[in-house]
Amino acid sequence: MRIGVYCGSFNPVHKGHIKIVRTALRRNLLDRVMIVPTGNYWDKQNLPPVRDRINMLKFFENDRIMIDETHNDIQYTYQLFRALKQEYPDDQLVLIIGRDNIPTFDRWREYRELLQYDFIIIPREDIDSEDLHALMRQFGKTNYVIMEVNNISFSSSLIRENIDDYQKIKPYIDKRVYNYMRKNMLND
Repeated sequence: MRIGVYCGSFNPVHKGHIKIVRTALRRNLLDRVMIVPTGNYWDKQNLPPVRDRINMLKFFENDRIMIDETHNDIQYTYQLFRALKQEYPDDQLVLIIGRDNIPTFDRWREYRELLQYDFIIIPREDIDSEDLHALMRQFGKTNYVIMEVNNISFSSSLIRENIDDYQKIKPYIDKRVYNYMRKNMLND
C-alpha cells in the first residue's frame, strides 16, 4: 500500500489542504494519506494546541484519510519516517511536500535519508516546473511526481487574519472548522 505522509501546522486546516489530499487519492497516486499536524514545539508563533488542530482535521477523516495523533512530539521529518517505517514495514511511504520547501530541503535534518522515499510535490502557481525539475536533479532525485492542484492559492494566515468575517473566508474554510475555531476561541 502507498501511504502519503502530509505534515504541516494546519493552522487551521483549509479546503486547499483537503483538496491536495483528495486529489492524490482520486488520481490513484496513493492508497491512503496520513495527515500529521506538527507539535507545539515548532517555530510558529501563536500555534493553537495540537489537540485542537487534530480535532479540526478529524472532520475529514475516513477510511483513506488518517489523522495521526501519536507522532506530534517528533520534531524532524526523518524521525517521523523512521517511526512510520517501523509501524508500516510492508507499505511504501510517500512524502507530500510543498514546492516552497524544495529550495531549502538540503537544510533539513538528515534530508538524504528522506530522498529514498517517493515525493509528491505540490507546486505553486507562480513557479516554473522546469525550475523545480532542475532543483530535484541537484538532489539526484528522480522518484517524484509534481501534482498540480488548481485553486489553492490562499493560505491559513489569510483565514486567521479574517476569522471575524466568515463571508470573506467562506470559500476557503469548511464551516465545521470555522465553528470549531470560534467556539474554542482559536482566533485570538
